[in-house]
Amino acid sequence: MPQSASVFFQLRPLLRQIALLAAISAALALALILYLYGSQDQFLIRLFGTFFVFFWLLAITFLAAVPFVSWAAANWFGPAWAEAPASPSRRKKPAAAVSRTPARAVARPKPSNRNHP
Repeated sequence: MPQSASVFFQLRPLLRQIALLAAISAALALALILYLYGSQDQFLIRLFGTFFVFFWLLAITFLAAVPFVSWAAANWFGPAWAEAPASPSRRKKPAAAVSRTPARAVARPKPSNRNHP
């Protein structure tokens, strides 16, 4: 009996993720079907099919593709590649080097009112 309980606790995070994906899929499917068709005939059939498609896409993405890419980045390219690069340190310019005046003067033509009556 203790053996099956330990298996359940090992699978608990996965079951929680699956339940979350199922809830999100149901909400998206319900919103889409109600928006497109309302509550007309074949509502439950459309809802089930849409739920299955959303659940399948989300499950493959978040339970297979994302973990695989993270694993591949860590194992194939090395741990140095997977770590965040150090932010470059910026040196502040001395106050004397900062110029507040424009580099050159811009000549602007004076507005003329010839085109306006």
